[in-house]
Amino acid sequence: MFAPKLNKDTRPLGSIYVGMSLDGYIARKDGGIDFLDKFTQKTPKGEDCGYAAFSATYDVIVMGRNAFEKVLSFGFWPYDGKKCIVLSRNPMTFTQHPQVPADTEHSSEEPEVLMARLGNHGYKRVYIDGGVTAQRFLRAGQVDDLCVSTLPVIIGEGLPLFGFVPKNVWLELRSSTCYPHGLVQTTYKVIKE
Repeated sequence: MFAPKLNKDTRPLGSIYVGMSLDGYIARKDGGIDFLDKFTQKTPKGEDCGYAAFSATYDVIVMGRNAFEKVLSFGFWPYDGKKCIVLSRNPMTFTQHPQVPADTEHSSEEPEVLMARLGNHGYKRVYIDGGVTAQRFLRAGQVDDLCVSTLPVIIGEGLPLFGFVPKNVWLELRSSTCYPHGLVQTTYKVIKE
């Protein structure tokens, strides 16, 4: 398989935008996100907690297969106008999902290779979605910023946002916003060593 040249000047920015429980979980062990759904119901009408502004900044979303299947369960496609790449070690097709855009593609590339390819095709910012995918891209040094929305709930166990990293990942605080309905949103820049 052709591996694109790794060019730091053209690599798009990698961004994580995620919600989690106060104890650091993005989903229950079975992948359930009922606590996120319940909190969303408490969010004041018209308040998107900055998602529309974030959405305007990225041009492609990369997600893992589990995240993709969770999105399919919503019954609508929330990423209109955005290129979507689904990561999986196994081949995938998308024609059986009418809500999924026709240009959605499968990839089994390593994070560095995929980001280099996207940069070579002119993409500027990649939204990295899904717990395992976020962890892989973070370990590979392909994440430039994180926006973490912490919900006021402790669920006790589940799928953690962060996993093993081979070395410290230092962050620079960019902003922290406390919303009246209890959400605390913190944005960080990843400090490259």
